Amino acid sequence: DIGDIIRGKDLYRGDNKENKQLQQKLKNIFQNIQNKNQDLKGLSLDAVREYWWELNREKVWKALTCHAPKDPKYFGRTCGDLKEPSQTHENCRCIGETV
Repeated sequence: DIGDIIRGKDLYRGDNKENKQLQQKLKNIFQNIQNKNQDLKGLSLDAVREYWWELNREKVWKALTCHAPKDPKYFGRTCGDLKEPSQTHENCRCIGETV
């Protein structure tokens, strides 16, 4: 989740090069934050990341969900291919037990 990425706790298992690039960019961002705030000077970058996340998590969530519908449907109730999608029951099982 975004909080884990910000705090450096994401278990990203994708492309190693992309992961290194992301971590370097985040390191630069949090070094800039640390350099601009005297209260953060003595903290480790991990602590700065935690501090920033706690301070801004509600704003991040609001930004991510600002245009979300009031009654979002997180679970898509169809499965199969695009040509012949079928309706699911309540969970992940499709009619006919196919996935």
